[in-house]
Amino acid sequence: MRRKIPNTWTLMAFEAAARHQSFTKAAAELALTQSAVCRQVGGLEEFLGVQLFHRSKRGVLLTEAGLTYSRQVAVRLNSVERDTLEMMARRGQGGSVELAVVPSFATRWLLPRLASFQTAFPDISINLATRTRPFLFNETEFDAAIHCGNAAWPGVAAHTLLPENLVAVCSPGLIAPANQLRAVDIQNYPLLQQSTRPYAWREWFGSLGVSVEHDMTGSRYELFSMLSQAAIHGMGIALIPPFLIEDELKAGVLTIPVVHPFLSGNSYQLLCPEGRSESAALRQFRQWLLRKLTAKGSVCLVCLNG
Repeated sequence: MRRKIPNTWTLMAFEAAARHQSFTKAAAELALTQSAVCRQVGGLEEFLGVQLFHRSKRGVLLTEAGLTYSRQVAVRLNSVERDTLEMMARRGQGGSVELAVVPSFATRWLLPRLASFQTAFPDISINLATRTRPFLFNETEFDAAIHCGNAAWPGVAAHTLLPENLVAVCSPGLIAPANQLRAVDIQNYPLLQQSTRPYAWREWFGSLGVSVEHDMTGSRYELFSMLSQAAIHGMGIALIPPFLIEDELKAGVLTIPVVHPFLSGNSYQLLCPEGRSESAALRQFRQWLLRKLTAKGSVCLVCLNG
């Protein structure tokens, strides 16, 4: 028997009061009286043995402990609501996967292929949210993540999907495809930088044995999709994995001015928290994802082998 869990109404009253920093607004949201919210919050403080709000004539203000607990409670309540809605929608059939994924991989590779997963597994929902930085799974609702990097996440099992191959691309208006450049000539053009890979150009030039003084100078963008748009509009040369710009390369709005493949040392990985039972839905998605990535022609690796 779980003896140290407050009842749901108490937690809902506290979460609403914390979110609004007001017992009156929480009461209006929950269709309760202000005194009822006060009683619920007071009872929770007594149950915990911790003061959650500072009270004054001007209103209420969360204590530091109250702020921390309110964030934790909000995550759990949202999770329970999500799971309840999912169960109602599917009448107990199938399942879902809450997936955090880097934005460009999501929009340019994963989403165009998810229809085939839904056809094969119509009872499983894949819910996507974008994350560009590492995070702690126990502070989120995510079941898994697709991330690109080279550092291990503590407490996480990693399944390598594909290496990150970067190629230099630009608008044909900046460098005509007919012009044959040497790789070192790239330094004479504006270099577009990615904020999550600040040393990418330095490493690219370094792989040629070349040192360029301004290799970290230039406009910075967080996402590959931003880099590709900047390159398309002639703002400079960008380093981008070709599988993320297949359509642009085929359409000719981006071109590869120099054939110099470069493996960055990063890789795209499917990350799953260790010590958590893998759901049947997540297992099906992982197996499907690995099959898709190993299928012939599933990923454009232009210039990967020269």
